[in-house]
Amino acid sequence: MDAIAGLMTGFAGAMTPENLYYAFIGSLLGTLVGVLPGVGSAAGMAILIPVTFNLPAEGAIIMLSALFYGSYYGGTITTVLLGIPGESASAVTLLDGYQMAKQGRGGAALSVAAIGSFIGGTFAACGLVVAAPVMVQYALKFGPTEFFSLMIVATALLMTFAGTSMLKSLIMGLFGFSLATVGMDPAIGIPRFTFGRIELMDGISFVPVVMGLFGLSEIFENLENPARKVFQTSMKSLIPSMQDTKDCIGPVARGTVLGFLLGLIPGTTQALASFLSYTTEVKVSKSPERFGHGAIEGVAGPETANNSHANAALIPLFTLGIPGSPSIAILLGAFMMNGLAPGPLLFATSPKLAWTVVASFFIGNLMLLILNLPAIPLWVMILKIPYSILNGLILTFMLIGAYSLSNSAFDVGTLIAFGVLGYIFRKAEFPLAPTALTLILGPLLEKKMRLALELSGGDLSVFYATPISGTLLALAALIVLWPVYQVLANTYRRRTALVK
Repeated sequence: MDAIAGLMTGFAGAMTPENLYYAFIGSLLGTLVGVLPGVGSAAGMAILIPVTFNLPAEGAIIMLSALFYGSYYGGTITTVLLGIPGESASAVTLLDGYQMAKQGRGGAALSVAAIGSFIGGTFAACGLVVAAPVMVQYALKFGPTEFFSLMIVATALLMTFAGTSMLKSLIMGLFGFSLATVGMDPAIGIPRFTFGRIELMDGISFVPVVMGLFGLSEIFENLENPARKVFQTSMKSLIPSMQDTKDCIGPVARGTVLGFLLGLIPGTTQALASFLSYTTEVKVSKSPERFGHGAIEGVAGPETANNSHANAALIPLFTLGIPGSPSIAILLGAFMMNGLAPGPLLFATSPKLAWTVVASFFIGNLMLLILNLPAIPLWVMILKIPYSILNGLILTFMLIGAYSLSNSAFDVGTLIAFGVLGYIFRKAEFPLAPTALTLILGPLLEKKMRLALELSGGDLSVFYATPISGTLLALAALIVLWPVYQVLANTYRRRTALVK
């Protein structure tokens, strides 16, 4: 099935009333998650993933995907109108977006951000349509050795970009891998690290773990700052002027391409795409002194880049089965819960589902464009709800969701335990993303590694003897060792300077 025929088949599936409903609910919830300061897409997906348990596979993936990229639309509303970044990727938008709101131009800022986000997201979805068949053809030539090495590269990239300390990222990654070893050994069928608990025979369920790490720990942090002042500002018009439109053409185009290219690299974040887009606009501007004082280019570029990145980041997942962020790792977990394995075989074994989900990206981005402008007063009203009430509702929802996994109090205990751990990790500035990624990738890594060793008769040289696998492992080693080299080089320079 070629790309165009597959996409047309996908639109036929995505346009059914049921899938349109799932796309709308995902877009709505994603916008809500983005509007609420500090929640974030990973926490929102972790909290809401129990909702998808009884949904068909197509509906579950469509809803969670729309929730993922929709959260970046919603974060703009809070950032521009209230001066509080709803998402980390929207922090750069605060510099000029909130200033525009103070000047009575908040409507123009939101319109430009929504339109730029739509363009960036749609472009990235088109990129997925074009890139998927090509990447799938190459990926089908990969054996278990190459896939193992590719996942090692993805893990190394995420650990490098996840936090300020590579050591802390490695510790959290190893913690996730250790959690992934709990359960029945896949090769010889004996229990590992279950401590006699029947509930651990199938391993630690990733749902209560990520709900605790990202969702419950977020509630604990919110309790430290229960009072949030809502700064409102006037919004004269949602229609940008002709000059605003002219000024935004370049930033939107550059943000689209920059976000798309960064999204193809596992481990990079929307915040990085937004920051690089903003710095690019400052450098190319003929009047850089306007930035930070209400320059509309400082809104259009970053907002386009972060949404282009969000959609492009799904390309490695769909074509290679590699998640590049904790949110996409949760989406990978949703695939696995439905008996699906994203990657090159997804388009071969489940082409209808794959193309239906891809087509839903176009529909979801259009829905988000509509949701983000007329419904702004609704989102502002929601922000006025006291956080004590919101936190209570979210906590109740998480407890019910965790219990509904298997009607077991053990999953509720797992949720609470990892919520406490997540809070401790946050306070100690340990990144949570590596744990989520390695917990979900761990079983896949072990499976590919064991299969490669079985095929080679236990010869470890199989991982570096083949050109592709050896190159990928060398790249992973370079990614991990490069920060170490930089630290040593900087130390040497400082000592040399002191001697002189």
